[in-house]
Amino acid sequence: MGLLRAMRIGVLTSGGDCPGLNAVIRSVVHRATADHGDEVIGFMDGWKGLLEGDHRKLDLDAVGGILARGGTILGSSRVQPAHLRDGVERARGHVAELGLDAVIPIGGEGTLKAARLLSDAGLPIVGVPKTIDNDIAVTDVTFGFDTAVGVATEALDRLKTTAESHQRVMIVEVMGRHTGWIALHSGMAAGAHAIVVPERPFDIEELTARVAARFEAGKKFAIVVAAEGAKPREGTMAFDEGGTDVYGHERFAGVARQLSVELERRLGKEARPVILGHVQRGGTPTAYDRVLATRFGWHAVEAAHRGEFGMMTALRGTEITLVPLAEAVESLKTVPAERYDEAECVL
Repeated sequence: MGLLRAMRIGVLTSGGDCPGLNAVIRSVVHRATADHGDEVIGFMDGWKGLLEGDHRKLDLDAVGGILARGGTILGSSRVQPAHLRDGVERARGHVAELGLDAVIPIGGEGTLKAARLLSDAGLPIVGVPKTIDNDIAVTDVTFGFDTAVGVATEALDRLKTTAESHQRVMIVEVMGRHTGWIALHSGMAAGAHAIVVPERPFDIEELTARVAARFEAGKKFAIVVAAEGAKPREGTMAFDEGGTDVYGHERFAGVARQLSVELERRLGKEARPVILGHVQRGGTPTAYDRVLATRFGWHAVEAAHRGEFGMMTALRGTEITLVPLAEAVESLKTVPAERYDEAECVL
């Protein structure tokens, strides 16, 4: 496929919202329309829009002023895997009906698995990774992560003063279902006193001793950062595992809440859970995330014009490259032991 031939490109955002999604959309539209003379349409509410043919035209006016906006102007939704598998032919039909030469889905692990499914079925797919959890293994960083870490760090900084004023233990729960990157980075940046992550089940005795040592040393408060997917070592404390939702995602029963009860009982100190939740997803993306998202969008359009389908944009060092979608969904990028050991040294 030649670089100069104008194309018709579809774009969608799927899964959880993330700071920087609009920056990708804007970049795709600018590069495609202004530089290549392409037409761009946006599917509404993720894969649902592709399956139902629900779309809108995206031109320069449509993406004006969205660079700094959180969320996504196209909306997002989750589609059950079985529904998507059953809808492959419908998706293929809508792509053909609309005369699309390429589809650029922007999303996390689930979205990229769906992208691979449709790519394997012959659709012209170029993926763009997004997740605030930073858990996609084939890219050094995903946009949204820097913003989420900044939000969590600011919250931790603010909580220190109230924790000290009331001589409390604060257990701050941040996002991170299967990986602890946000907990690790925000905890280190804010000087937290303990960090618990999914990759390393915690021992409640060790955690209690670490917090107790602060008070024994004359300190008046402690901050514990917990990724939402963190769990205790088996048999060390009673723990509600939660269940799974209709999409097969694990539901969590609240590690911060459970830890606050246990630490208060063991320490005799007031302990409060603070759950940051979706505030980490919302709001204005940082400059770093805007730049990375913009670069991903630019390179996705270029990949489409080169006919490099079945691929995904990725950051390697300082360069944007392409990796096969098959590699993107092989495994999650987890916090390695040495990174956790680094954090423990400065807590």
